[in-house]
Amino acid sequence: MRNLLLALILAILPISANAQTTPAAPANAAAPASGQAAYRINAGDSIEVYVWGEERLQRTITILPDGTFSFPLVGRVEAIGKLPYEVEAVISKGLENQYRGQVPQVTVSVQSPAGFQFSIMGKVNSPGRFTPGRYVNLLEALSLAGGPSQFADLDGITIIRKTSQGLTTIRARLGGLLKRRGAVDAVTRRAIPDIQSGDTVIVP
Repeated sequence: MRNLLLALILAILPISANAQTTPAAPANAAAPASGQAAYRINAGDSIEVYVWGEERLQRTITILPDGTFSFPLVGRVEAIGKLPYEVEAVISKGLENQYRGQVPQVTVSVQSPAGFQFSIMGKVNSPGRFTPGRYVNLLEALSLAGGPSQFADLDGITIIRKTSQGLTTIRARLGGLLKRRGAVDAVTRRAIPDIQSGDTVIVP
């Protein structure tokens, strides 16, 4: 079972990796559209902020435990739960009083998603809390937990996620996927849930 799980992950990783290296959008851009869930910043993440033409404002910042960081000429910026382009917009707005003309373009990129954490419990070989340092989907999360145990019900997996409206549950069925042979198509890849920071995965 574990070898088959690893084979599926290797088939999916090339596309996942491409999705993760998409450049950060400029401050006036709309939210990016991608098959991979957009990454929201967490406490402990390391981000790089670059203001074009202003080397004195280029720096790498670690998000504080309260989800904020300080930036010159702007002050305290709340970043937790925001997309990088949303933080760009906040910084650009804060810099408006510092420039007579148009504010230089601000770019924010996540250098190290160290605050990205999730838990797996139930019928996996190594349950616990994980900090992978990168984005993962459900298949990759199961691999980090040592794979499902012999009697795991892979069609009954539940992801518990905290949102602004409270706790929500996501059901996932991977049993049929693990029985497939050959390449995994794009539609199947998109059907595999992405893990978000703070998720709890339960494998019955």
